[in-house]
Amino acid sequence: MSQTYIDELKDHIGSEVTLKGWLYNSRSSGKLVFLQLRDGTGIVQCVVFKGNDEEVFEKAKALGQESSIIVTGTVKEDSRSSIGVELDVTGLEVLQNVHDYPITPKEHGTEFLMDHRHLWIRSKKQHAVLKVRHTVIKAVRDYFDDNGFTLADTPIFTPAACEGTTTLFEVDYFEDAKAYLTQSGQLYNEATAAAFGKSYAFGPTFRAEKSKTRRHLTEFWMVEPEVAYSTYEDMMDLGEGLILAIVERVLADRRPELDALERDISKLEAISAPFPRLHYDDCVKMLQEGHAKGELENNFEWGGDFGAPDETYLSNQFGKPVFVHHFPAAIKGFYFEVDKDRPGRARGPPPPPRARAG
Repeated sequence: MSQTYIDELKDHIGSEVTLKGWLYNSRSSGKLVFLQLRDGTGIVQCVVFKGNDEEVFEKAKALGQESSIIVTGTVKEDSRSSIGVELDVTGLEVLQNVHDYPITPKEHGTEFLMDHRHLWIRSKKQHAVLKVRHTVIKAVRDYFDDNGFTLADTPIFTPAACEGTTTLFEVDYFEDAKAYLTQSGQLYNEATAAAFGKSYAFGPTFRAEKSKTRRHLTEFWMVEPEVAYSTYEDMMDLGEGLILAIVERVLADRRPELDALERDISKLEAISAPFPRLHYDDCVKMLQEGHAKGELENNFEWGGDFGAPDETYLSNQFGKPVFVHHFPAAIKGFYFEVDKDRPGRARGPPPPPRARAG
């Protein structure tokens, strides 16, 4: 049996097609049953008319949410539909009629939904999140691949910390040895940069941080580029290009998903080059002025690292991402280049925000 996908239906108006998927929702009205069928590429309304085939009509009425079904019918234009078409059903095969599906159209608590995450991802918003994530990852890979980088996968098990030693997940290794889940592929990737000139690592990383904020995840995916002979200005150029490429791709390919997530895309649409490049000292002054105006609760002291409120305040002054350079070297990693004219300062900007996908 041939199969057509929902995102292809506009190319089959007037033709009979077969769809294979799951019942997202349904309702009935007299002699009509309206089936909302999803197949992973979209959702389409399938109309079952009792007068066409009473057996098919009774099958449709008896279906439970998320039943596995194969539907045959004729594609018709429908201006009221979000995808511009609907299906006039002529045949229905029920592979599994589901009863008591736990996630209903009513409101559910987050804990309940997380316990049923394998089913929750079938809902519109969770589906949209994963579609956007897919596009972000593809944009990241395409950007580096198109700019001459070589992907080098780095180990997930590592013998030591590359960030703080207090945020390591320890695991048993062979012969009573210990290993740790990686916090970053950076130190390995610095070796590959010496071999390839331009390389990047993109994979899972782990931080044993007992925090539940949006900026702290115990498991996420992070992309880390390394470029031999580059300056910190070069790396800011690279980071700026990466962010612009991601935003452009998501806006171009994922508008329906952003709508489903009820996102205000005006902030994404406003992102453009160049990104502000700020000296640490200037940022300290801005934060202290913000405190004096009552816009920040805490007064930032020179020598400290930025917290979430500080980062948010600085970026909000420009409406786009910003780079900050020349941090005090004492609060940055050993791998930061120190400014020879100002030995106490690290020249490079901090790493860009983690490419999180928890």
